[in-house]
Amino acid sequence: MSAGFSVPSGELARFLAFAHEQTTLTVFRQAVLAERLGLSGTDLQALELACGDEGPLTAGRIARLTGLSTGAVTGVIDRLERAGFVRRARDPRDRRRVLVEILVRDRIQLASRSAAREAAIAAVLAKFTPAERTVLERYQKEMLESMRAEILRSPAE
Repeated sequence: MSAGFSVPSGELARFLAFAHEQTTLTVFRQAVLAERLGLSGTDLQALELACGDEGPLTAGRIARLTGLSTGAVTGVIDRLERAGFVRRARDPRDRRRVLVEILVRDRIQLASRSAAREAAIAAVLAKFTPAERTVLERYQKEMLESMRAEILRSPAE
């Protein structure tokens, strides 16, 4: 545990329960959205992460973004390409490299970040003062960094 304030066990248990429920609900929400788009949950998540990056990506970059192996990413790209969400293209600067171009960036962003979702988040945030929202944002950023580190950690660690 890093330096900071101590966390009483009861408080930690409550936050663990919140995290578990949020993860479960997020997985189900993503499954519903993926099904609507004709994708698997993994394929949708990989596509959403790739949409957040600028320009075409290599399979290696997608692997780093997702924490998936390059072999698994190849399967994801194959399925996304068949479904019409991405296409492979040669890198004009290095013909040996293959880039993955996102073809439906706007469609995915609209589907996953719908107006209803945005309104729901705004309504929840409106219940907190600006100072409280700053703390919530800091918490979210710390949790996201922790999750990224966990995903990217090598299996031997």
